[in-house]
Amino acid sequence: MPKNMSFISPTLGQLSLYEVVQDIAKYLHDDPESHYRLVIGSDSHERRVNGHKIANYITAVVVHRIGHGGRYYWKNGAKEKVFNLRQKIYKETQLSLETTEALVPHIRKSLNGSRNWELEIHIDVGEFGQTRDMIKEVVGMVTGNGYTARTKPDSFAATTVADKHT
Repeated sequence: MPKNMSFISPTLGQLSLYEVVQDIAKYLHDDPESHYRLVIGSDSHERRVNGHKIANYITAVVVHRIGHGGRYYWKNGAKEKVFNLRQKIYKETQLSLETTEALVPHIRKSLNGSRNWELEIHIDVGEFGQTRDMIKEVVGMVTGNGYTARTKPDSFAATTVADKHT
């Protein structure tokens, strides 16, 4: 398990990846009759620093107990120069995929084969606005890795949760 990946929980504070996996597993075990969505999404916010556009990337991990609320964790990602919108959206999608690859195998192992949950990756693109031309590309990145992709207006992990912490 990657040691350098840390998250923040609004209720529990700073957590390691291992502690996030434990907390998610406990949450799913607390009500095994419910169905859950594990959702991962990233967003970024640009700022000007010394004349350059710098983006701060945030990735959110949301556990939604369908019909009964949920909880979330977030982590700070890279702070990088931004040259264009396409690069920024690709980076957000890449960070979501990297977090998924680090987290999901450990969650599957902790849940001992329980399948009362599904996984989605939320991408900050939509049919309206500047990102509409990138939908097929970034959805293809996600589905090509074997995951379900959601875009605006259904991508709340990216557009609401991660956005809240940018």
